[in-house]
Amino acid sequence: MEELNYKELLQNEEVKAFLTKGNANLGILGYTDHSEKHCAIVAKRAGMILEKFGYSKHEIELAEFAGAMHDIGNVINRKNHGEYGAILAYSILEKLKVPLEDRVLIMSAIGNHDESTGGAVDPISAALILADKTDVRRNRVRNKEKASFDKHDRVNYAVTNATVKVSAQKHLITLNLQIDEEICTMYEYFEIFLGRMMMCRKAAELLGARFKLTANGSKVL
Repeated sequence: MEELNYKELLQNEEVKAFLTKGNANLGILGYTDHSEKHCAIVAKRAGMILEKFGYSKHEIELAEFAGAMHDIGNVINRKNHGEYGAILAYSILEKLKVPLEDRVLIMSAIGNHDESTGGAVDPISAALILADKTDVRRNRVRNKEKASFDKHDRVNYAVTNATVKVSAQKHLITLNLQIDEEICTMYEYFEIFLGRMMMCRKAAELLGARFKLTANGSKVL
């Protein structure tokens, strides 16, 4: 593990190929960006969350690895992409001679990161969930024609600013959003994201923290 970091993992031939094709597939299907850039953001944020709460360097690296690889399963199918990604990740990590116990933890985190089938089961998976579900930003929208935006496009495009703040002292993880309500109503936002935000709440609880969401300066969760 010491010889490899998440940035280098993102340059692995298989990881790059899976992310590139998976993201292309999702683009055709009308999904937002799930590219290498998204995975890099998630990896860095997952590591930051564990670092803030005093987890070991090794655990931080595991969360970063899970973040870097969490969306490779989209190359097979969007449905159950977490489970597919876990299996693909295990094979790649085995070739890279990552120890078995570490492979298992990374695989478990990836397999549990999607709200439709998963949930936080340990600190690694909790950090991955929080990092992934808080990556809400306008430039993830690929559709350039505003007139043809669907609800997911509108919701993501309406977020003009998003910041994640972690306070170990207050045991608090906060997602602060600025939303252009002329593009998307608060109702629409929660219609799309409530499940993800509740997943974040449970993930934060596993880390001994609370999850708070603010939108346009007001607490909403």
